[in-house]
Order: sequence, then structure tokens, then C-alpha cells
Amino acid sequence: MTGSNVKRVGVIGGGQLAWMMGAAAKKLGLHLIVQTPSRDDPAVNVAEDVVLAQVDDASATAHLAERCDVITFENEFVDLAGLGAIASQGVEFLPSLGAIAPILDKFDQRSFYQSIHVPTPRFQAITHASELDASFGFPVVLKARRHGYDGYGTFVCKTLVELEALLQKPGQSWLVEEFVPFERELAVIAARGRFPQGSLHESHEIALYPVVESQQEQQVCRRVYALNEFSESVTEQVGAIARQILTALDYVGVLGIELFLTTDGRVLVNEIAPRVHNSGHYTLDACATSQFEQHLRAVAGLPLGSTALTCAGAVMVNLLGVETAKSDYAALRQRLAAIPQAQVYWYGKSESRPGRKLGHVTVCLQLGQGRAEAEAIPVGIASRIARQVEAIWYGRSDYSVFEASEA
Repeated sequence: MTGSNVKRVGVIGGGQLAWMMGAAAKKLGLHLIVQTPSRDDPAVNVAEDVVLAQVDDASATAHLAERCDVITFENEFVDLAGLGAIASQGVEFLPSLGAIAPILDKFDQRSFYQSIHVPTPRFQAITHASELDASFGFPVVLKARRHGYDGYGTFVCKTLVELEALLQKPGQSWLVEEFVPFERELAVIAARGRFPQGSLHESHEIALYPVVESQQEQQVCRRVYALNEFSESVTEQVGAIARQILTALDYVGVLGIELFLTTDGRVLVNEIAPRVHNSGHYTLDACATSQFEQHLRAVAGLPLGSTALTCAGAVMVNLLGVETAKSDYAALRQRLAAIPQAQVYWYGKSESRPGRKLGHVTVCLQLGQGRAEAEAIPVGIASRIARQVEAIWYGRSDYSVFEASEA
């Protein structure tokens, strides 16, 4: 299927990421068909057709393929072997199954970075605490090799006893990593298009979004600052890493890359996600082309769009559940929407539970009078806006856990 003929895009997964593709698909004249387990899932309301099935049900994906020109992914919890059988019959997946294969298992992911000489923390596959290389020291980071997300399956272990207790959990394979005393956590959304039709010499089109700071609490992203604030050295390191990964994977689509910035100015890759990513939600309001439109452009074979900021900077705050309840929190959302330049995105999930991503707020920032066009927005301004959002959403008891620099 050539890019110019792609009109029907299948998405494995029907959560908020697929939901946020809806407006972009309409803009581009594309039709979304999603595979998702429940009619209550967010993307069902924007899809033109739905295959009701678990995302790892490859037989259901075969039915999805009958209705689509190309299939892409909202999450990584797929049956790769089952999809391989479908791909062998001519069904196109983008990113390709070969591109996502080294990403699904975190040990394979780390080994991939190592093989292409991308800087990453030291790591080791582990079954028993006695196997731990003594040179790691403590603390160490223990990660489930598969199906970890939003802090699930990631633990910081301060002692050998803590590590051994976690390793005794049944039915899981583990990876241990050195603890990186980073200065800040960074992220970048990177996109790579299809090979230019009719040319054997041009390289794939690559587009990189601004480098942002991603602030995590309990291994869950709480807020993202896109402030045009990082040095040329940092942005060049991030750009080189992103291009190297995209090219080595022969990747088509949007890729989310999470990184560590060390105190001596080095950049290390933490993790990558073969899809649109939470760290790029700000692009809906703050960039010429959102990450969601960019992903659809890439998989449909359309030219990639501009990644330039359309404002001086942006703050994105996740709205996480703090209770188990059925509520749309309409009153809180109205208060959030009253913040100047704020856009509130509510994912329409039927139930709240602690830590669940229910929505997000983006506030676009403008330069104050007398500031130069290329000047970064001070982090203190972004911090105050984030605290304002979190004070409304979480209330004072939870808000107190957020301590940001006023610098």
C-alpha cells in the first residue's frame, strides 16, 4: 500500500492516545478504526469503526486488517508472534514489527542501545539478588522486562533485602539498572517518515520536536515543561541520539524518547516508546503540528509537518486519579479551564482510580514585554503555573508533595 493510497488507519488500542488522534485524522481526511476491549474506551467515540477485542488478540487484529490500509499502535502490549503471521500475509504495520521487536522487552531495549553505541545506564538481567554485579552498589533500579508503564513494574531498591523480596514475585522477568543521579529528566518526540517514493538516494524524512523536561513522581509523569531552555550541547546530544535510534530501527512513525541529563551535562537514554507519548501532549496546543497528526502523516506516507513552537513555551500537567470513584469532576475542570491560556483535555474514562491518567491541562506561555524572541521562559514561571493547576486538581493535601524551584 503506497502512502498516497492510505485512507484507513487501524490503531491497536483505544485509549486516550488513540482518542487524541481523532481530530488529526479528520483534518487529514483519514479514517480511524480501533481495536480495543470496551465500548467505554475513549477512542471509540472518534473512530469510524471498532473491533472489540483485547489489544493482544492477534486473531482480532486479522479482522482489523481487513478494514484498514495500514495498522499502527497505541501501546506495546501486543502479541508480536501472532502479528508476525498476519504481516506475512501482506498486512502492513507501521512502525514495522521489526522496528518494535527490540523495544518490547526492556532488556532487549537496553541491549539495542548498547549495540548501536547510544549512551544508556548500565544494566543486567537478573533472577536472584545474589547475581547482582557488586559494582552497581545501591540504590539500584529494578524493572519488569515486559508490561511496565506509568510506574508499574519499576522499583528503586535501596538494599539487597528489598531487591530479593521483589525478585521473589512469581511470573515476571527482571532487569536491574544502575541508579543515575541525574540532574533532570528530559524527553523528545521524534518522527520519521516513509522512504520517498520513486527515489533510491534520498534518506527518510526526520522531524524532531523541542527537548522538554519531564518531571516524574513515583515513576509517573506529573508535568512537562517545554521552555526552549536547554543548551546547544544538550539539544545536539538529544538530536543525535534520536536520529541514531530512528535510523537503526528503520522506524516509521512517532517515537517517544525519555532521557537523563547528568550533572556533568551528559545525556543518557532511559526508555523509548514506539508510539505517541505523554511527554508530547503539549504539542496539541503549542506546536504547528501535533505529535498525533505527525504520527498519522508518517504512517500514511504524507510529508511530515513543522515541529516549531507556536508560542514561547508550554506547561503540561497530567490529571491523575486520587480515588476510586465514578465522576467527571466537572466543577474542577471548569476551574482549570478558567486559568488564562489553559486547554483542558478530559479523556472520558468512566472510572477514576489512584494514579490513573484521566486528562491533562496545557497552558501556553507568551513572552513578557521587552523579552527577546529566542529567550527562554523562566522555569519559575512554569513552576508557578503547574502548582496552580495541581492546587486546583489535587487540593492542598496532595499539592504539598510538589516542590519546584522558583529559579
